[in-house]
Amino acid sequence: MCSVSTNMAAALRAAGALARDRLVYSSVRACQPWRCESGAAAAAGSAQHAKSAKPQVHPEKRKPKTGILMLNMGGPETLGEVHDFLLRLFLDRDLMTLPIQNKLAPFIAKRRAPKIQEQYRRIGGGSPIKMWTSKQGEGMVKLLDELSPHTAPHKYYIGFRYVHPLTEEAIEEMERDGLERAIAFTQYPQYSCSTTGSSLNAIYRYYNEVGRKPTMKWSTIDRWPTHRLLIQVINRGDPYPQEVGATVQKVMERLGYCNPYRLVWQSKVGPMPWLGPQTDKSIKGLCERGRKNILLVPIAFTSDHIETLYELDIEYSQVLANECGVENIRRAESLNGNPLFSKALADLVYSHIQSNELCSKQLTLSCPLCVNPVCRETKSFFTNQQL
Repeated sequence: MCSVSTNMAAALRAAGALARDRLVYSSVRACQPWRCESGAAAAAGSAQHAKSAKPQVHPEKRKPKTGILMLNMGGPETLGEVHDFLLRLFLDRDLMTLPIQNKLAPFIAKRRAPKIQEQYRRIGGGSPIKMWTSKQGEGMVKLLDELSPHTAPHKYYIGFRYVHPLTEEAIEEMERDGLERAIAFTQYPQYSCSTTGSSLNAIYRYYNEVGRKPTMKWSTIDRWPTHRLLIQVINRGDPYPQEVGATVQKVMERLGYCNPYRLVWQSKVGPMPWLGPQTDKSIKGLCERGRKNILLVPIAFTSDHIETLYELDIEYSQVLANECGVENIRRAESLNGNPLFSKALADLVYSHIQSNELCSKQLTLSCPLCVNPVCRETKSFFTNQQL
């Protein structure tokens, strides 16, 4: 059984707001070797590493010329950061719209914080996503300096939506550095208005609110060539499910379709309709039909965070698996600090630079039933840049 996910999953799981995707194999046997680790090992090892290892700052030997802003949801590094993380998440109207949101969001954040803090405590006391993003960024810019000397030196910046360093803080640093060019590089491989769209909207809002034009030339890698989402978001024309499905097909094609597989979704909370089938129900259903060897593949995640370390490794691989009588269940290892992944990131940015394109053609098209006027302004911001 195959299970797909994006980095947004952790936040929306905490929020209980959107659905998550998973690629699930019905057998651990594969025709190529897979690097897998048990849930307990993943939770303990990754979390402990996050606590002990400090992100390395990219050395600035020369004034940077090109900045790569790595956009993501982020995750609280300590239990004390959980409340503010949730508060920013519930206040994000690009992610969800709530009645009297400014009043309801603080109430929900305060109410949910203890439960989410306990989940982070179970994985070591905080999210390792900043550490992994830093390592990925370091490897990426080092390779980019070699691949594209005419745009070097390159410097990476981290722009999170719900924890520090916030996207707005990263932009301020980029402006102070006097960059010639800035590339907004989403770390969500598949595009969704509530993930990448929210991060790009934050960039537009920053310049709109400070009342000045950027001093650097912006472009964006808004999706990777080839969320858990409420059905109402999909119905507005969000491309996320199709892009996830295309990713799954490419992976299985590369593997020669050597195992039966299913694309499933997770993190359903509340009575509203979600994308399905759900991961937990799929695991139960497979076991009932005699499929008791399962490989979970979080195909839309680039780094470990609460949804891999807690939901997949503990809730599903330990608690649910024991209840259902699963014989073998593993989760495919996240990309994290793999040098090959840093090379892939560098290749994506290099190809973007070589293309001289401002954004993907898909970004220029609004969702047919879009209800967010800021999205149109954001698209205009990026498409009107001059490289």
